[in-house]
Formats: sequence, structure tokens, C-alpha cells
Amino acid sequence: MTNLHELSALDLAAAVRRGEASPHEVVRHTLDRARRLGPQVGAFVHLAEERAYAQAVEAEEQLAAVGGAGDGLPPFLGVPVPVKDLTMVAGLPFEAGSAALTGFVAPVDDGVVTLLRAAGTLMVGKTTTPELGLPPYTEPDVAPPARTPWDLSRTAGGSSGGAAAAVAAGIVPAAHGSDGGGSLRIPAAACGLVGLKPSRGRVSHGPHGVAGSGLATDGVLTRTVADAAAFLDVLAQPWPGDHYVVPGPRTSFLDAARSEPRGLRIGVLLDPVVVADAPVHAGARAAVERAVGLLEGLGHHVAEAPVPFSPEQWDAFMPLWSVGVLQAPVPPEREELLVPLTRWMREIGRSYTGLDHADAVSGLQRLARQTALAWSAFDVVLSPTLAQPPVAVGAMRDDADPARDFQAQKAFTPWTSPWNIIGAPAISLPLHREEVDGVELPFGVMLGARLGREEVLLGLAAQLEAADPWPHFAPGYPLA
Repeated sequence: MTNLHELSALDLAAAVRRGEASPHEVVRHTLDRARRLGPQVGAFVHLAEERAYAQAVEAEEQLAAVGGAGDGLPPFLGVPVPVKDLTMVAGLPFEAGSAALTGFVAPVDDGVVTLLRAAGTLMVGKTTTPELGLPPYTEPDVAPPARTPWDLSRTAGGSSGGAAAAVAAGIVPAAHGSDGGGSLRIPAAACGLVGLKPSRGRVSHGPHGVAGSGLATDGVLTRTVADAAAFLDVLAQPWPGDHYVVPGPRTSFLDAARSEPRGLRIGVLLDPVVVADAPVHAGARAAVERAVGLLEGLGHHVAEAPVPFSPEQWDAFMPLWSVGVLQAPVPPEREELLVPLTRWMREIGRSYTGLDHADAVSGLQRLARQTALAWSAFDVVLSPTLAQPPVAVGAMRDDADPARDFQAQKAFTPWTSPWNIIGAPAISLPLHREEVDGVELPFGVMLGARLGREEVLLGLAAQLEAADPWPHFAPGYPLA
């Protein structure tokens, strides 16, 4: 049989159901790789060994109870899936990448953790995140930086950087993450993975969470589109009191990934949105050109898409970003432990009035309508995921000048956050590779659809995966 760490999440779950691997074996194999490879890529801030082995025992009891038939078992029984350390897991540290929150232990499970556990997954650890999940690099003061296995000198992206590193390094087949401005898609592009940001309202924040302005949502990082679809089926469950709700799939998202969409209208957007003059690497453009050739060969209709709004209109949402940072429950006496970027963002948040914030919330709705009108001729919009390949660790973080740091973040990610603003789904696919400074690196393409149209997005993504399969691991990275 293929090595356990090479299997997709769906294939590993099937192997467990067939008795080809026991949950105990899976945990042992996963934790061994987490201890050996995790520090190299900065994947984990905490391992949960006792919990993982206890959950493996429960999984084996479930398997024994059905006598090997597999009927009625959870879909991902025995599959290891770590949780990003911006999400609470009861009884485990919840520090959000910050020295200011060191020592805090989560009192409850967040809703997505409850759903992942109900699906049979094994919680093997908490993955590394930058402080409060703010930047598109993962370089917290409290843990090693997350690095892409394609080049260990470069960032794994952020803020789900540890999660992406864990999947790309072959430690786990899938990892939980979240996305408030690109934080699933950015590390997916940097690490050669699939990263789906669901629609606003698709994945509930659960009984202990609040939707706020609706910019952020939970999801997973995977190596295959089918895994991304199957995990969306797990997470797209409503909870009482949900603030945002979208209709469910006709059958399942996994079924949608197995469909064959025909004749879609694809808009191509190469001009940056958030920073008009952001430099775009030739590899990012080549990735889109590659996708265009594939899409046309599949019978879809491709045309140029307009930039939907100006950088100045994006800047009007600073009250949402900065006040959201200010809401983090940091004790006043520990404020000085925050990194300069976070302190800078919180000061900006303090400068806004209630009216400024209310206007930004209203503007969110107006801009969603403006963008929908600008892109009304298209079913899907295609762009690069990032403007550049993954940058060197430390190259973007600038503690001496957080404003310059923030501007560099925007230029690195000029297409991702608009999808959070409008609330529509978007997915990054590792469709292209190119040599940069003597090293082969991944370049992601991003596909976005209308609100609630994940089925279209997943069907198209699976078509591209079948037409031009991507490698599941970085070339030459030690997988043994």
C-alpha cells in the first residue's frame, strides 16, 4: 500500500474502514512525522499526543462495533486533522500566536472543532499562526516561522501557515484553517495546495462564535479538490442562531466535485485590485495563462474581467480590519507583549468613531453589489492567487515600520481580500510551477464564483485537476 502520509484524506479514511491501517497506526505515524518534520517547517505550536491516541481508541471501538462493514461510520474516521491556533479546542492552549495570550486554555470547543470530531477526525495538534492571524506570513514570536516545503528559506504564507506546512510536508492529509483576507488561499498558493474559502454563511461560527462583519470563515487545506469538497460537506452545517445562511448543495459538495460543468463564462483578472501598481511576477501571469488554455480546451468561454473597485474603496474598510484587531481580548497589562504590527493596527482601530465603523459596514454591502454588477457577465473569475512567489522568511515583516509591513502585505495579496469583502467563495489551485532563483516553486491560480456557488467552483476546480494534475508534494522534499 502507498505510505500512509501519501494518501489523500478520503483515501486514508477508506483504508481505515477496510482495515488496511488502524487509527492507532495512523496516529503513531502522524505524530512521528510531526515530531521529525514539524519543526523543520514550523507546522505546530502544540501537539496533542494523549488526546490523539485516546481518540484513536474510540475510533477503533467504532470500527469493531460495525464488524468491518463500514456502514454508518463517520466519513473521516481515523484521519488526522489538526486545528489552527485561532480556534478553541477545549482543554488545550489557545494562544492565537501571541505572547500576550500565553497560558490561556480554551474552555470549550468551537463549532468547527465539534463538527470535525463528529466526522471522526483525530485532533493531533494546534498549528502555527501569526499573532491574531493578521499577516500573510506566519512568523509569531512564540513559535518558529512556518516555511514552505518547496524551499525552507521561504514563508508558508499566512495566516494558516502552520496548517499548510503540515499538509505540504506530508504530516497530515488535511488541516483546519480560517480565512479573513486570504488566510487559506495564501498558504495554499505558497505551499502547492488546494485552499477553499467558502461563502459567507456557508460555515457557521458555531454556538460560541460571532460572525461580526462577516469577513472571516473556516475551512481546510488539502492536496486534492475532492478532499476540499468532502470537508465542506462536514463543515457546512447550520447552528441555531446563525446570522448568515446560504442554501445547501443539491446533493453534496463531493458530488459537485465529480460533475462536469460545461460552457461556463470565465472572467480573467490580471490587474491587481487592492494595490493598483503591485508588481506581478511572470510566474503568476504564466499560471493564469496556463489555466486559460486548459479552460478553453474544456469548452469554457474566457474573456477579460474588469477591476471591480478601486484601491481607495478598499482602504475605506480599514475600520473593519483594525477594529476587529482591537476586539481581541488582550489584557491591558499585556498589550506591550503584542508585536508592533498588532499594536499599530489596534491604535488605528482606536482612532475611528462608531460612525466610521458603521459606514464601513454599510460600504461592505454596497461594494458587494458593485462587484456583482461589474462581474455579472461571468460565472467564475480567474486571477493569480498571489502577485509573487513565497517570499523569504523575514522579508515582509517589518517591526520598525508596521505601516510599510502592511503595505507590503497588500502588494503581495492584491486579489484575495476582495472575496472576503463581497462574501463569495474562492479557491486557490496549485496549477503551475516555475523555477525562481534556482528553486522550483508553486504558483496558485484563484477561481471565485458568485455567493453560494461552491458547487460550480468545485466542479470546475476538479476539471482543472483532472486535465492538468499537480504534484502533491514538493520535489525532493524528504517524505520518508
